[in-house]
Amino acid sequence: MGEVRVLSASGQIGSGFMESSFARGISMKPDVIACDGGSSDAGPYHLGTGEPHFSREGTKRDLKLMLQGRDTLKVPLIIGSCGMAGGDAGVAWMRDIALEIAREEGLRFKLGLVRSEQEKGFLKEQLREGRITPLNPAPEISEAIIERSAHIVAMMGHEPIAEAIEAGADVILAGRASDTALFAAVPLMRKADPGSAWHAAKILECGTASTVQRKRPDSIFAWVRDDHFDIEPLDPEARCTPQSVASHSLYENADPFLITEPGGTLDTSECEYEALNDRAVRVTRSHFLPSQRPTFKLEGAELAGYQAAIIAGIREPYIIRQIDSWFAGMCERFASRVQEMFQGRVGEGDYSIRMRVYGRDGVMGKLEPLAAEVGHEVGVLFTILSPERGVTMAIAKTFAHFALHYPIPEWRGLISGLAFPMTPAETDRGPVYRFNLNHIVAPREPRTMFRHEYMEVG
Repeated sequence: MGEVRVLSASGQIGSGFMESSFARGISMKPDVIACDGGSSDAGPYHLGTGEPHFSREGTKRDLKLMLQGRDTLKVPLIIGSCGMAGGDAGVAWMRDIALEIAREEGLRFKLGLVRSEQEKGFLKEQLREGRITPLNPAPEISEAIIERSAHIVAMMGHEPIAEAIEAGADVILAGRASDTALFAAVPLMRKADPGSAWHAAKILECGTASTVQRKRPDSIFAWVRDDHFDIEPLDPEARCTPQSVASHSLYENADPFLITEPGGTLDTSECEYEALNDRAVRVTRSHFLPSQRPTFKLEGAELAGYQAAIIAGIREPYIIRQIDSWFAGMCERFASRVQEMFQGRVGEGDYSIRMRVYGRDGVMGKLEPLAAEVGHEVGVLFTILSPERGVTMAIAKTFAHFALHYPIPEWRGLISGLAFPMTPAETDRGPVYRFNLNHIVAPREPRTMFRHEYMEVG
C-alpha cells in the first residue's frame, strides 16, 4: 500500500480554519482533502427544517479554499453531512455554494452528489421485514412514526463515497455520513490496513480536537501507512501528544476502545501511542473488526409544536427557596386563565409550560449532583409549547405577566418577582422538532439507500 496522505481542513466546514495551516497542508501534497459538514449534535431542528447550521458566508469561505486547494493538486475533495443534518436540502445548499464558487473562480471539476435521505415507503417495508432494530436508547417506532417524520436520513459508510470517486468525481458532496468514513474512504480504496485507516479517520474528523489545547478550529494532517499512522497539526504552535491523541478516543463514545462504524468496529484496546517529536504522534496496533452485514443508523425528526420562550431572573430569596412549588401553583392557577381566554377551546392537555432553573440544575437537570446548592439569584427559562403558533404566543404573552406578579405566602399586596432582561419578555421560537428515530437498518441491498448524481462543472 505504501502511504496515503490525508488532509483534514477543519472539524466542520463553516467553523473555519487558518489559511496558513491549510496552505501548509496543501504543500505537503495530500492524496485527499476532506471535511465533515455536520452531525446530530445541534439537535433535531436542522433535520426537521432542512436549514443549515453554519452561515452561508462562513461555509463559502471554507469551501472556496478547499476547492482551490483541490484544483492545485487534482485530488478528491470530500464533504459529508452537508448542511449539518445531511438531508437532501443540505446537499442542495452545499451544491449551490460550490457552483457559485466555480463560476466566480473559473474552476472545473466533476461533482458527485451522494444523497442519504430515505423514502418513507422503503423504510416501512424494512420495518415490516424486521430489518430495523433500536439502538439504546431509542423511541418507539411504527409506520405512523415514519410517516409523520419531516425527514429521515441514513448514515452512510465509506462505500458510497468510494463509488463516487471510482465514477470519476473530483468533488463529493455527501448527505448524512459517518464522520470517519469521509477520511477512511481513500486509504481503504488504496488497500490501507483497515485498523490504521479507520483510527486515523477518527482522529482526523474533528480537526485539531486531538491537540493538547485547541485555540481554534484548524487543519490537521495524517500519514496512513501499512501498520501505523502519524498525525500532526498544521499550525506550528499546536501540538499533539500521545495522551491528547489517545484521549480523543473517549470523545463522543460510550466505550473508550470500541467505536462502531457502518461496516464494523474499530478496536483501539491494544494501541500504542509514540511521540515522534513535540508535535506529532505515531499510532500502531489499531484493529478493525468487520461486521457480518453493514448496518446504517437512521435519524428522523418530527414537528413537536410551536414554542415560545421567556427568560427572567429571580433574586427574591423567599421565591428561590420554594421555586418548584411556586411554579407548580402558578401553572395550576394559570390553567383557569387559559380557559377564560379560549372559552374552553384550549385545555391543559393542549399546551405545556416548563421551567428550567439556571443557578441550580439548569444545565444538568436531574443529573445535577449539587442540586441543593442555590445561589442568591437564579435565571429561569420558561418554554411554552402547543400545536398552534397563535395559541402558543397568546399563552406566552399572558403567562409572562401572570408569572411576574404571582404571589407567595410571605408577601402581601402586589409583588413583582421576576426581572426580564428583554422586552417583550416572550420570544417566538416558531416550529420546534424532536428526534423520533435512533435505530439501525440492515437492508438486503445497501446500495439502494444512497443515490448518486454527477455534474460536469465549469
